[in-house]
Amino acid sequence: MSEDPEYHDAMIDMLELIWGRDYMAPGGAGNVANLLSDLDVKGRRVLDVGCGLGGPAFEVVNEYGAEVVGFDIDGRLVEHAERRAQELGLSDRANFKVVEPGPFPFESESFDFVISSGAITQIEDKRGVLLECFRVLRPGGWLTCYDWMRCEHEEGEGYGSDMLYWFKMEGLTYALATPSRQRNLLEEVGFQGVGVEDRSPWYREEVKREFSRISGSLHSRLLELMSSRDVEHFVENWRAMVVVCEREEMLQVYSRGQRPARDLF
Repeated sequence: MSEDPEYHDAMIDMLELIWGRDYMAPGGAGNVANLLSDLDVKGRRVLDVGCGLGGPAFEVVNEYGAEVVGFDIDGRLVEHAERRAQELGLSDRANFKVVEPGPFPFESESFDFVISSGAITQIEDKRGVLLECFRVLRPGGWLTCYDWMRCEHEEGEGYGSDMLYWFKMEGLTYALATPSRQRNLLEEVGFQGVGVEDRSPWYREEVKREFSRISGSLHSRLLELMSSRDVEHFVENWRAMVVVCEREEMLQVYSRGQRPARDLF
């Protein structure tokens, strides 16, 4: 379990207010639809890597008819997900687990699909986590992810001042890959049919709407949830995010790959 959780209560309240109850990534249920586009998960076993508050898992169970196991290193997030699963009557089909960083605590070839929304963004050892995703997938199974990434021309370079300022305001750990690096890693690990799609234009418009709401119509509601100091911080945080998104220094990317029906090595 994470000794010092990065997602404190004020941040969780704010993210749910903006992105929807139980969600910690942009797009809410729409994000799940993008993750599962053209994939049939009904009746299948799905692993949610970095499950957060459980929103995507509940959506996959309710709307897509799958069984989901989610895990996260932050015990408070997992506790929230477990409580909500009980409230929603989904505990028999949505289960959650606290894990330590490192190898997944699941048997090889035990899931039909692996999904992840924003979690791999924060993991330095991306090859290691993708290898684990490959290992726990049954032959023919799919990995599908949503991640924040850095632009291609920054590969191997330091971040610019705007990105560094946004990182400071976020206060979270980020290890951003480029889309081409993500593609290469998926292929190196052994995935086939790899697809990597930059959908940043959508979020460049969405993040401006979010900033407008935080600094406008949602401002009084935020003040009810947290201190004025925290509200000021999050408003500035979102302003900084608008900047890096509009300058295309930070991207929103979907990627996926299939474990071969019969492994090639």
